[in-house]
Amino acid sequence: MAHCIAVRWTVKEGELEAVLAALRPLVEASRAEPGCLLYQAHRSPSPDEPNVLFLYEQYADEAAYQAHAESEHFKAYAVGDIFARTESRDRAIYETFEP
Repeated sequence: MAHCIAVRWTVKEGELEAVLAALRPLVEASRAEPGCLLYQAHRSPSPDEPNVLFLYEQYADEAAYQAHAESEHFKAYAVGDIFARTESRDRAIYETFEP
């Protein structure tokens, strides 16, 4: 079963370009992690939510996710830059299964 993370960020007004600039190398480095199965960024198509971003991440297991959360690129780009530029951050954790 894959360990899945669904993240929704609302970016502060005027900070979107800076967040996108930090997100690009974060996505690239995260996709290169050995336990990362999928790391996909999304933008809201609604003109009412221009600053809403959604990330969907899949890892081979919880240990792979923990390695991601402890990685230098996550600490530098997400914790050290992006998080301060957001109004809100929501995260949900799921596991894949066969019904």
